[in-house]
Amino acid sequence: MALKPPREPLVWALFSAGGMVAALVLPALAGILWIAAPLGLLGPLDHEGLRLLAVHPVVRIGMGLLLPLFFFHWAHRFRHTLHDGLQLYHLSRFIALVTYGVALGLSLGALWILWSLG
Repeated sequence: MALKPPREPLVWALFSAGGMVAALVLPALAGILWIAAPLGLLGPLDHEGLRLLAVHPVVRIGMGLLLPLFFFHWAHRFRHTLHDGLQLYHLSRFIALVTYGVALGLSLGALWILWSLG
């Protein structure tokens, strides 16, 4: 009888990577979009300029790597909030399937949108 490898280390790795990237990227993004742009330090952020930025290959690759990490970070945090915070121990497997399934679906959807931009 072969032993199944535990999945928990992979899930914790995705959770910690997503949390670290979020802690590094999101404050910079908020500073650019919510502080620098309204103060006029960047010039106007019009629709066409943001579209050109979004279709750049480096930005698409970066977003394709970052968004799944953010989604799996959310899924792991939400799963443990429901499991431990609300003490839904009897639904542990169902909660894991739903939260990680949503994260996988959002990741695939984001990758499809990024692929179709070009």
